Amino acid sequence: MIEILTMENGKELEEAYRLRHDVFVEEKGWNDLARPDKREIDQFDNDSAVHMICRRDGKVVGYQRMLPTTRPHLLSTVLSTLCEVDQPRGANVWEWTRYCVSKTHRERGRKLSPVANELLSGIVEWGMANGVDSIIIEMEPIWLLRLVQLNFMVTPLGIPRQIDGEDVVAVVAKFDHRTLEMLQAMRGDTHTVLTPASRGMAAVVARPLEALHV
Repeated sequence: MIEILTMENGKELEEAYRLRHDVFVEEKGWNDLARPDKREIDQFDNDSAVHMICRRDGKVVGYQRMLPTTRPHLLSTVLSTLCEVDQPRGANVWEWTRYCVSKTHRERGRKLSPVANELLSGIVEWGMANGVDSIIIEMEPIWLLRLVQLNFMVTPLGIPRQIDGEDVVAVVAKFDHRTLEMLQAMRGDTHTVLTPASRGMAAVVARPLEALHV
């Protein structure tokens, strides 16, 4: 299941930071993010960030981070050249970043693994409960079709550009109950993926957005 954490859960996030280092530095070769302590952490791991983790047998095997677009985020500050239109901003739009799944819990090819399904379902469940209906994503263009197949309504924000040797495109992906129904159908159940504690916490995290405008 998916746990929602904030910086107040600092100790619980340590394993997630190490998973991020394993995936983005050790596997993908993003050496600018390398740290001697093997923790991948950046300026956006702040009080505004919402962290979602997935565990198997007590170990963190999946992770993603949500950033409010009403605060500085990757597209607005670091990757702004990817956007050629007015940047989507608002309480209903968050940026999806640092998505990763442990090697041991991935599926071959482009099939969505159970962990990946839970992570995506977690975004949609959390968003639908809190007035969030769109996510900004910077990703490889090959995943555009995959998102459409999952019933996300995807709009590119610019053309793909090369970043660290990879083609990257920025998109805004809108979701609704049809997205959740597709993800539920793929995994074969309609139960919530959020832990009981996270269900209560989600609204607390998302509610104070009006105070976050800069």
